[in-house]
Amino acid sequence: SFPDPCLTLCRVQVEQILSEFRLKEEDLKKVMYRMQKEMDRGLKLETHEEASVKMLPTYVRSTPEGSEVGDFLSLDLGGTNFRVMLVKVGEGEEGQWKVKTKHQMYSIPEDAMTGTAEMLFDYISECISDFLDKHQMKHKKLPLGFTFSFPVRHEDIDKGILLNWTKGFKASGVEGNNVVGLLRDAIKRRGDFEMDVVAMVNDTVATMISCYYEDHRCEVGMIVGTGCNACYMEEMHNVELVEGDEGRMCFLLEYDRVVDETSLNPGQQLYEKIIGGKYMGEIVRLVLLKLVDENLLFNGEASEKLKTRGTFETRFIDSDDRKQIYNILSAFELLPSRTDCEIVRRVCESVSTRAAQMCSAGLAGVINRMRESRSQDTLKITVGVDGSVYKLHPSFKDHFHATVRQLTPGCDITFIQSEEGSGRGAALISAVVHPVQGQRRQEGQQGEAANLQPVQVPLRFEKEMEKGLGADTNPTASVKMLPTFVRSTPDGTEDGDFLALDLGGTNFRVLRVKVSDNGLRKVEMENQIYAIPEELMRGSGVQLFDHIAECLANFLDKLQIKDKKLPLGFTFSFPCHQTKLDESILVTWTKGFKCSSVEGRDVVSLLRKSIKKRGDFDIDIVAVVNDTVGTMMTCGYDDHNCEVGLIVGTGTNACYMEEMRHIDLVEGDEGRMCINMEWGAFGDDGVLNDIRTEFDREIDMGSLNPGKQLFEKMISGMYMGELVRLILVKMAKDGLLFGGRLTPDLLTTGHFETRFVSAIEK
Repeated sequence: SFPDPCLTLCRVQVEQILSEFRLKEEDLKKVMYRMQKEMDRGLKLETHEEASVKMLPTYVRSTPEGSEVGDFLSLDLGGTNFRVMLVKVGEGEEGQWKVKTKHQMYSIPEDAMTGTAEMLFDYISECISDFLDKHQMKHKKLPLGFTFSFPVRHEDIDKGILLNWTKGFKASGVEGNNVVGLLRDAIKRRGDFEMDVVAMVNDTVATMISCYYEDHRCEVGMIVGTGCNACYMEEMHNVELVEGDEGRMCFLLEYDRVVDETSLNPGQQLYEKIIGGKYMGEIVRLVLLKLVDENLLFNGEASEKLKTRGTFETRFIDSDDRKQIYNILSAFELLPSRTDCEIVRRVCESVSTRAAQMCSAGLAGVINRMRESRSQDTLKITVGVDGSVYKLHPSFKDHFHATVRQLTPGCDITFIQSEEGSGRGAALISAVVHPVQGQRRQEGQQGEAANLQPVQVPLRFEKEMEKGLGADTNPTASVKMLPTFVRSTPDGTEDGDFLALDLGGTNFRVLRVKVSDNGLRKVEMENQIYAIPEELMRGSGVQLFDHIAECLANFLDKLQIKDKKLPLGFTFSFPCHQTKLDESILVTWTKGFKCSSVEGRDVVSLLRKSIKKRGDFDIDIVAVVNDTVGTMMTCGYDDHNCEVGLIVGTGTNACYMEEMRHIDLVEGDEGRMCINMEWGAFGDDGVLNDIRTEFDREIDMGSLNPGKQLFEKMISGMYMGELVRLILVKMAKDGLLFGGRLTPDLLTTGHFETRFVSAIEK
């Protein structure tokens, strides 16, 4: 409540503006039903192309069983930073799995994000090389799991075609090409290490697999961070995109519209733009500006900084302490009153609560489908979740959990927070896939990593998912339901030494994972984070992947394993069309990346070329995945029930294990495959227009992708701070905040960071 009872009128006006962000249960059910329709379209062959929720098969057909052991690498790429991780999986005391990790973050320069495929994957290959150098492992050829957190059409577990870049990436030559192939090519170009890229998943799948290791009921992976997405284990008979029926495979306001229209991908990823951390701060900023316009905030005066797009970071939303709020606003060259601080806190709370509720509606739809498919009165399921918004925001998690449970009667849901999910999960996928690929080479047979129990199809989002899974409806689906070719999750029998490359933002991570199974699961990980310079994010693909290869070499040197040719899992958290587990074609760059000659090309090949060009190490890139897949796999190693991966951070996305018979985009009806939902685009076709606020629209209009990723822009941390800023400006203009005064900082787009929102709400 406001501290001064004399300000009742101001309070009423402020609450009237913020009322647009309050969603009733019937509103959330609408979102679920619409999501269901898009999911159905995404799963069906004839409607997949038009579906906004793509429901992409991941070719992950099982989760960890607990016998996976050895050293593995993972590459987690899903934003301006990517991570290379070394994961050691082995048996600890009392017969339990033990997972140790070492990782390093690398930032992706802007020229690599917006340059060519060669620049991007050569940079990634360079970072992998650096990681291997640091860990003195260049002599080993480790299996690598590739978490690639972008929309991908999987054609196999290690082949994924990038559909389109998101998150600011624009590297040319990647969209339409196999991402794993681009990575393999980049590694091959370097020539200083060898890597077996055995699997490619996205961050939601990696999260699900990672959490599965802790809880074997984990069948859903979710990411709520810069973007937002989810994955889950789907019954193959519901997946028309992949041949085979057996088993499983992995509302907009004016502010939302502004965020979309000013984004890099207007009209796309609208759902993500409501949820993802990439947009949340910007939504807040737009609301603040609205309040300023109405003379309800800052005495109707906004600073130039507050007027500047992108200044209000999502991290600002986290603060709930009045002193912290005052300090944040003071940094915007404002002199906030006590009432102003309280109004700003309410704006942040309203924006983040809506993001949590919208995210909950999507996940509830997935879980309800699963329960209905199993015809169970009560479904016990674990959801592995990762992402900065989910982890760091003080109240997001509580609102999210409560709303999901409210919307899923008859479901007993456990949430596991994935630790290093996208990277560790990619490595664990490598552990699952690597022995299977070896068996195929030796016996020439198609093998399954595990025989999983059926995963049910969510009811409320059935239509939307089916559209993404249907071959004829997928092109028009906003939820793309992309196959990942990840066909199983860790079962506990994995053993060995693996590498992982985790690329999904301005930093990426290289990991070494050792998995052993001597009666007790044991996973050891070493990792290092490498930064990707901005010039590489916007340069050529060659520059980017050369840098990644250099970082890989550095990592191998540090671990003294350059002489080993380890299998590598590549987490590539961008929209890809996956053709097989180690081939993923980048569809479009996101997260600020603009690298040329990457879109339309296989990112695994680009990375392989960069590695081969170096010549100082060799890696077997066995898989490429995105961050949601990596999250699912990581959680799945700890919990075998984890079949869903979720990311809620800078962006948001999810993956899950889908039945092959429901996936039209991939031949075969047997078993399951992990589907990378790419649900950030939910709403791009207008189904959320009645829910989006004026601030959401402003966020979208000012984003790099206006009209795209609208769902993500309502959820993710990338936009939350800006959304709060817009609300504050409106309130100040309405005279409800800051005495109606606006400082230049408050008027500057992007100055109110999402971290401020989190800090304010603490």
